[in-house]
Amino acid sequence: MRVLGLDLGSKRIGVALSDPEGAIASPLTTLERRGGAGDLTAVGELVREHDVGEIVVGLPLHMDGRRGPEAEAAKRFASELRGALGIRVGTIDERWTTVEAERALRESGRRGKKQRAVVDSVAAAILLRTWLEQQRSRAKAST
Repeated sequence: MRVLGLDLGSKRIGVALSDPEGAIASPLTTLERRGGAGDLTAVGELVREHDVGEIVVGLPLHMDGRRGPEAEAAKRFASELRGALGIRVGTIDERWTTVEAERALRESGRRGKKQRAVVDSVAAAILLRTWLEQQRSRAKAST
């Protein structure tokens, strides 16, 4: 089953996709925010196109773990996706994903506009990779 990872921003949604086995997370695309139903429709199109069975949404917590307005908005978006698409939608702490994505892109030689154009989808891949690793660890612990 493929899993879609979403890194929500005020202007863009970074999107990552797992392989069918749920082992590898790769950047997929960046969606421009349309607002409300437009964002749900855009994500829904990707879910159908890539036969996605589950979505994980990054939860931007404060460094001390508190939820601010952005985290509450991410929780609402996850709930709306669940209702609109009828598939499992979870959240994951994403406090360091953008920083890690920017560092990785900088180290790869991408700078300026080229870096900004892909940082959101790379951040989504990082949060999805983390989520996939957590799922594997939980599966091992339960056996």
